[in-house]
Amino acid sequence: MNSLWIAAIVVVCLIAGALLGTTLRAKLPEPHLSQDSMDVIKLATGLMATLAALVLGLLISSANTARSTVVRVVDQTVASSGLLDRYLAAYGQDTQEARVLLRHIVVRRSQVRWPAEDFGPPEPPIPSNRNEWVELAERILKLVPRDDAQKWFQGQALQQANELAVTQGLAISQLLGNDLPMPILIVLIVWTTAIFIGFGIFVKMNLTVIVALSISALAVAAAIFLILELNNPFTGLIHVSSAASHALLEVLGN
Repeated sequence: MNSLWIAAIVVVCLIAGALLGTTLRAKLPEPHLSQDSMDVIKLATGLMATLAALVLGLLISSANTARSTVVRVVDQTVASSGLLDRYLAAYGQDTQEARVLLRHIVVRRSQVRWPAEDFGPPEPPIPSNRNEWVELAERILKLVPRDDAQKWFQGQALQQANELAVTQGLAISQLLGNDLPMPILIVLIVWTTAIFIGFGIFVKMNLTVIVALSISALAVAAAIFLILELNNPFTGLIHVSSAASHALLEVLGN
């Protein structure tokens, strides 16, 4: 589900919770609204608010760390791919097929990461039993160096190809394991809604209270929105820039 829609649902739930609290205040018998009862409700609400704040803070920190890892992986991939292409070019004309394959790999990865952007003609999907980086390494291994210089460039190219394979594996594992679990999201919404029910019980509604609660609801929704956006670095409003990949494609194969 879109992060904006989830944030909107959170705002609706919190405002509805506050209105429910106001309704309960009007219907509860007087003993339930005594000072002792209010003190207990305040303590329970404070406990839930502390827990919700801790969880939100930890989730934002974790999501931001994961996004930073993905950004670092993308930057490293761009740098390694460019260096690999330079090594292959320095080797000689025998590496033309390998350089073409490298360009196709970069284009395909870019199109998967940024499907809405133009990276040239669409690349066909690869079978699940095929590994492009292994194929690239095999083509480099088949080269027959004619002197020490070509042997050195072949070795460096193999090293870069291996590092790219490892980096791509890291990126995939990071993306697959970084979604916000739905139970955690549901628990957060339930906690914060319960907190707003408590807010509604504490006071009688007026314009100032409504504005304050609305701003608080927006703040909670914004925090959840940030978590969801940071957990999906290649989609949404806060996505990883594709500028480096576009720049790389401008020089690959030249």
